[in-house]
Amino acid sequence: MTSVATPGIDTQLLIAPAGGRRRRPRNPAGYWRPRTVGQWVVLIACTLLLVYFTFPVYVIISTALKGPGAAGGSLGLPTSIDMSGFNLAWGQLKGNLWNSVQIAVPATVISCFLGALNGFVLAKTPFRGAQLLFILMMVGMFIPFQAVIIPLFVFLKALGLQGTLVGIIAVHVIYGLPFATLIMRNYYVTIPDGIVEAATVDGCGLVSTFFRIMLPLSIPGFVVAGIFQFTNIWNDFLFGLIVTSQQTWPVTVRLNNLLGDTSVDYGTLMAGALMVATPTLLVYIVLGRYFIGGLTSGAVK
Repeated sequence: MTSVATPGIDTQLLIAPAGGRRRRPRNPAGYWRPRTVGQWVVLIACTLLLVYFTFPVYVIISTALKGPGAAGGSLGLPTSIDMSGFNLAWGQLKGNLWNSVQIAVPATVISCFLGALNGFVLAKTPFRGAQLLFILMMVGMFIPFQAVIIPLFVFLKALGLQGTLVGIIAVHVIYGLPFATLIMRNYYVTIPDGIVEAATVDGCGLVSTFFRIMLPLSIPGFVVAGIFQFTNIWNDFLFGLIVTSQQTWPVTVRLNNLLGDTSVDYGTLMAGALMVATPTLLVYIVLGRYFIGGLTSGAVK
């Protein structure tokens, strides 16, 4: 049978099978619909988990919109929107928000850049002991913060960096370097060796190959490492409490101090928590399209 293309008409619908009329897809929109008991169980479980994880967000937002004096643990919707809690929180947190920006942005950029250098050397320039060096670097990911906090404090004080922004930035760079190296090394493994060999034939040295060839290809890996690094540094409390001084406190430490000695202004506290959480949320929204691709790089070869 020969079909004739007619403008505006799907020619596939004009060709009927020998047994009768052609059936339309049961779900033309492509949405997933549970059809078995197991699929219904998965759907219900996912729905319950969604409610469980989003409920605290609802409590934070609703309490913040009730303004100063809101009762803690109140689950009802606000009868009227009061933004004065945000004004009070901004007045107390704005200086520390700027401190967190000065800590998180340089520490994230430096640790990701150094991790990219390490990852490039370990993935594309094999040498004797490279695997052992990589394993030793990974050990740094599993050392708990509490185990090094006292010697770290003494070391920074001896260098004159305790209580300074430079000191806390150096701490986050060093502690974030193993993870950034892991992400970038796994990403560079997926890039064909022929690219590096072609650059060498064209006269590029090791440094030139990294900056001119590999670095422009590293955006997905940088996004994954950068998101994790920025989130961990922005949300850090322990290092910010021990390593910094009152003038260089990050916003997480200052937010904790919004708790009063005898009473708690939950409206202002929740407004401050919402403001502190916003930067990391924006990072995920802006860079999320690169995140999955970079995260799965190195999973298969």
